[in-house]
Amino acid sequence: MVQVLSAPGKYIQGAGALKDAGKFISNLGSHVMVIADAAVYDIAEQHLVSGSNELRYTVEKFGGECSKAEINRLKDITQQSGANVIAGFGGGKTLDTAKAVAYYSHLPVAVIPSIASTDAPCSALSVIYTESGEFEEYLLLPKNPDIVLLDTSVVVQAPARFLVAGIGDALATKFEAEASSKRQVTTMAGGKPSASALALADLCFNILLEYGEPARLAVERKVITPAVELVVEANTFLSGIGFESGGLAAAHAIHNGFTALEETHSYYHGEKVAFSTIVQMVLENRPTEEILEVIDFCQAVGLPTTLKELGIESATPERLRLVAQAATVPEETIHNMPLPVTEEAVLNAIIGADALGSI
Repeated sequence: MVQVLSAPGKYIQGAGALKDAGKFISNLGSHVMVIADAAVYDIAEQHLVSGSNELRYTVEKFGGECSKAEINRLKDITQQSGANVIAGFGGGKTLDTAKAVAYYSHLPVAVIPSIASTDAPCSALSVIYTESGEFEEYLLLPKNPDIVLLDTSVVVQAPARFLVAGIGDALATKFEAEASSKRQVTTMAGGKPSASALALADLCFNILLEYGEPARLAVERKVITPAVELVVEANTFLSGIGFESGGLAAAHAIHNGFTALEETHSYYHGEKVAFSTIVQMVLENRPTEEILEVIDFCQAVGLPTTLKELGIESATPERLRLVAQAATVPEETIHNMPLPVTEEAVLNAIIGADALGSI
């Protein structure tokens, strides 16, 4: 099997990058359909539409869920507008929706994250949910976004919880890539994990451990420091390339399982992934010292390490079994683990991780 490393056509990051968006997007088309979430709708109109002379814009507010119904709604609006390029501006679900709309509309796409809360921006992937917010399926796309542009001066205006959630999502990258590489599974990039992907996953983890806490403290004060730039890059670019070309395994499958419990829906993707990473480490029987290092880090930056911190007050074995069942369906990435994984093993690992996180 060949190795495949997948990446966006161009990655741009820095304070004030939004001012240059028109210059980069104009290489893709002349009429931009902007899908913007509610939190940044006004910014889209002020900094994209009003500041552009070379491009025509149509701006539509994102409905809130990356569902098939929302994708179809926005696809119809795109067709009616005559736009020839899609731009997604907002959080992970907005960006995933923009990528899906671009795919079904056969148009190029520019991704403009307003937060650094997931590794979604760089990937050739959209995570599709039901209209009620439960995981439905992965939509694998034929290519990565043409442009990813991230303005850190916008990112630091968002609540620090978003950055922390991104840290939680990125935290899984190293452990899932290592698990996938042991089995030499086919990744979402279309080949076996490469040395480059594993190195990027390691770099991602090392940056998080070194700079995660100072980056959170800086963002709480709405300032950009070198630590913030590094963590934003780790959350967005390194984790995005690392998971797609390095492979997914148990952590994201267990996250998907947690969506079966309605009380977890108010928690961010990365918050659930962080706890699910600890579950994967327990499942792998990693050294206790290593697991506790990750737990200590999560607690330091403000990520959940217990079921209660994910809103699960009634953590009975019967309810947790719903998570384990959903995480181990045949098509889930948990089967990329280098050991057989059963529903019972996942249930026990969830309870074990909760116990360690409660110490």
